[in-house]
Amino acid sequence: MELYEPVHGRFERFCKARSYGVCDFNDLMHDTLVIAFEQFEGLRNKQSFLYYLFGIANKVHSNFRRKRRTPTFSEASGLENRMVESNTEESQLDRDELYEALNKIPQDYRDCIILYEISGFTISEIAEIQKSTVDAIKKRLSRGRKMLLNELTELRTNTMAS
Repeated sequence: MELYEPVHGRFERFCKARSYGVCDFNDLMHDTLVIAFEQFEGLRNKQSFLYYLFGIANKVHSNFRRKRRTPTFSEASGLENRMVESNTEESQLDRDELYEALNKIPQDYRDCIILYEISGFTISEIAEIQKSTVDAIKKRLSRGRKMLLNELTELRTNTMAS
């Protein structure tokens, strides 16, 4: 618990963003933590505990996706999957569009955006988490943002046409 308490907030934000449209973030957090504590003896570096959790969460998330095969976005409308509670319907719709667009871009780009923009990690921390170079992460962020913008534009265009 000494290792978990300082990283809880960041881990929770990651799980909320990562699970949107696929599973309940509480399920993702719970399953990840159960596996992490069962395999805790295998953790080599205690400073890397958060990265250790991210790796497990990504595998658990992949298993959820595999089980569902064809996730539908409309099933992801529960409040438990929201990053931030909001009182306005408009901001709720904006958030729904953002998460729907995020789910349409490739996983590597989506993970970079979630880790950087939502969870607040630095580019070098993301490079370490994803076992990649800083330049590769910068490219993923740039390309991911462009893809996200295209998806959001397409969603807005389709919404306005309806």
